[in-house]
Amino acid sequence: MTYATINPYTNETVATFANATPEEVDAALDTAHKSFLVWRDLPVAQRVAVLEQAAEILEANREDYASTITLEMGKISAEAVGEVDICAAMLRYYVEHGEELLAPRFLPARGYGDTDVQLVNDPMGVIFAVEPWNFPYYQVVRITAPQLTAGNVVVLKHASNVPQCAARMEDLFRKAAVAAGIDESVAQGLLTNLYLPHDQTEHVIASPVVRGVALTGSEKAGGLVASLAAKHLKKSTLELGGADAFIVLNDADVDKAADWAVQGRNWNAGQVCVSSKRLIVVDAVYDRFLARYRAGAARLVAGNPTDPSTTLAPLSSEGAKRTLQRQVDDAVAQGANVEYLAEVPANGAFFPPALLTDISEDNDAFHTEFFGPVAQLYRAKDGEDAIRIANDSPFGLGGSVFSKDIRHAQQVARKLDTGMVAINHPTIVAADIPFGGVKNSGYGHELIDLGLKEFVNQKVIAVGDIDAL
Repeated sequence: MTYATINPYTNETVATFANATPEEVDAALDTAHKSFLVWRDLPVAQRVAVLEQAAEILEANREDYASTITLEMGKISAEAVGEVDICAAMLRYYVEHGEELLAPRFLPARGYGDTDVQLVNDPMGVIFAVEPWNFPYYQVVRITAPQLTAGNVVVLKHASNVPQCAARMEDLFRKAAVAAGIDESVAQGLLTNLYLPHDQTEHVIASPVVRGVALTGSEKAGGLVASLAAKHLKKSTLELGGADAFIVLNDADVDKAADWAVQGRNWNAGQVCVSSKRLIVVDAVYDRFLARYRAGAARLVAGNPTDPSTTLAPLSSEGAKRTLQRQVDDAVAQGANVEYLAEVPANGAFFPPALLTDISEDNDAFHTEFFGPVAQLYRAKDGEDAIRIANDSPFGLGGSVFSKDIRHAQQVARKLDTGMVAINHPTIVAADIPFGGVKNSGYGHELIDLGLKEFVNQKVIAVGDIDAL
C-alpha cells in the first residue's frame, strides 16, 4: 500500500510517503494514550478551547487548506473552500454546546432521591478512525471534534491518496492545542496521523489502549474493520456507501427538483455517499423532469478544478474512472441505456455526466452504488411505487422527497428505510444535524450529541440508603 499525492487533473505523482513501521505504530499509540491520560481530566471548557483555535486557524487560511484538497483528490476550489467552512462550523458547534451535551443528568428511580442516580459521560480512551478521501478534512473533523470534546483522543488512518490532507489535520489540531495553552507533550497526541499499511490494522485495533473504532468507507472495508473490532471486543461505528433515492412526486416543483438533482448528483464529481444517485420520478411529471435534467447536466463544465468556471471536477483517480466505466458498461450489457450528457477533457481522471435509464430490477445496477457523476432514472407509477423502488436497495443512508405538500412529503419520508431524509433538498450535510444510516450503509450516528456519545462510557452512579439494612 503506497501513500501518494497524485494530482487527478494531471495524473502527476507529486509526492510519496513511506508506510509507518511497526515501531512507529507502537510509538504513536503510546503517545496518544499518554496524551489521553492528561486530556481526559481537563475541563470540557479547556478541551473545546482547542476546537475554537482550530476553527480560527481554518478560517484564517481557507484557500490554503482548500488547495491541498484540490491537489490530492481533485475537488473544485469553491467546493474545497466550502468543505473548510463546514469544518469550522462543526468545530464551533462543540465549542457552543459541548458542556451541556456532556453534563450529567439525573434519572428517576424508585427508592432513590431526585439527585441520587446520575448518568455521566466519561471518556474511554484512544479512538481509531479510518477515513475516506472524498471529504478529506470534513471526515476527520466529523470524528475528531466530538471525540476531543468528550475527552478521547484519535489515531487516524486516512485514505492513501490524501496523505498531505491527513498530515495537515494532525498539524491543525497540534497547533490549535498549543495556541489554547495545552502542553506540547499532550498536544502531539490529540490527533495522530499514521500512514498505516493494511497488515497493521488489526494490530492497532487489538491494542489495549484503543477503545473504539470508527470507519467511513466502502462496504468491504467496513465489513473487515467491523469484524476485527468484534473479534477484539471493541465498540465500533460504520458509515458506508449509499444509493440515495431522490423522489419527485406529482405535485413537486419539477423544474426546481430537476435543477437540484443536477446539483445533488454531480457535486464533488458525484463522489459523495449521500449523492442523489437514484432519481425516482412519478409518471405524471417524468418527461418534464427528464428534459430539464438533461439540459442542466449538459451545462456542466469539466476542466481545471482551480478555474472558477469549472463546475465538474475530475474523479479522484484513474482507477476510480476505470471502475465507474466498468459499472456503466455492465449495466448497459444487462439492458440499460446510457446517455453521456456533456463533454469532458480527454486527459485527467474525468468522467462525463451520464444518465442510465431502462434499468430492470434484475440488472445488477439496480442494487449498485455508482461513485461518480452517473445518475439512475426510474419511472414510478405513483408515490407508493416510488417508495417501493426507493426501499428496494441494500443501502439506507440518505434520501430526499420533493413535493409542495410538506406534510405529505414528511409522511413519505417516514416510509423510507434510510437514516436521513431531506424535504425539497437533495441531501443533508450540516454541522449540527446527526449523520448516519441503516442496512448496508452502516450503523451509528455521528455529529451533535449522538456522535458525541458514541464513544463515551455512559456510567450510572447511584447513591444508596446506608440505613436501609
